[in-house]
Amino acid sequence: MVYLIMRRALFVAVLLLTGCSLKTIAMKSLADTVAEPGGVYSRDEDPELVRDALPVMLKIMEQLADGLPAHKGIRLALVRSFTSFGVAFLEEDGDRAQEKDVERGRVLYLRGKKMCLRAYEYGLSGLEISVPGFKKAFADGGSRQERDRVLALVKKDDVPLLYWSGAALGSAIYMGKDDMKLVGDLPLVERLMKRALDLDEAWDEGSIHEFFVTYDGSRSAAQGGGPKRAKEHLDRALALSKNKKLSPLVSYAEAVTIDAQDKKEFTRLLQKVGDFDVDSDPDHRLVNIIAQRRAKWLLSRISDLFTE
Repeated sequence: MVYLIMRRALFVAVLLLTGCSLKTIAMKSLADTVAEPGGVYSRDEDPELVRDALPVMLKIMEQLADGLPAHKGIRLALVRSFTSFGVAFLEEDGDRAQEKDVERGRVLYLRGKKMCLRAYEYGLSGLEISVPGFKKAFADGGSRQERDRVLALVKKDDVPLLYWSGAALGSAIYMGKDDMKLVGDLPLVERLMKRALDLDEAWDEGSIHEFFVTYDGSRSAAQGGGPKRAKEHLDRALALSKNKKLSPLVSYAEAVTIDAQDKKEFTRLLQKVGDFDVDSDPDHRLVNIIAQRRAKWLLSRISDLFTE
């Protein structure tokens, strides 16, 4: 995919010297390529290499989006990539930093929050292309009735935009817990994700179910969540991914077993994550390596997380 992007970028550079219509065609050609969720990143074994490469790609994509206001694919690529960068790297760094340096953790969280809010804007812009009025409905002051209306108009093809928009806003809220106005938007995350679940619960090998592992694990049964609901989503996420994705196990360990003070299950799940051969499934290699790193870090904190 990298070769293809470079080739098309050269093609764009040539056409930019010609007429306006050809410039648009060239930009769209590159945007279509960049927007594809290629396996170059997902199969990589070096998270640091991906981390260093992403900012350049993000700025290229933003330039393309600026020149192609009706290109939905590039907006999906932006919400997906900005959220992934914010969560996999900035949020992860913030979690570790705050243990030793609260101020450093705060700086990382703030940057991650801004990154995810930028992602959320791109997600809403993509949904706006499919459903005019969507962005306004989910902006400040949008009514519940208007949100119901626009959500009902979203089709299955836009499940990726629903999911990544919800993930972006949810991650921004996690990293901005001191921003009460932002925290007040948490119900919007649930609404986006529930609509995605209703439209295609199997999307991306159970990614929506994985979100609800964390979300329902953080809520009581009286609030509609609880450990039982979280476990149901975990089982479905693992089934849909054929047990090849490790992140649902890490999510469940964090969301449920710590609160239940079930150290034995916490340890069992995270050791299972650590024992997994990431090379056995190259298509998920990068996310599984990141999940293993988090599992290892969590296991190092058992004495802080459990009273006995």
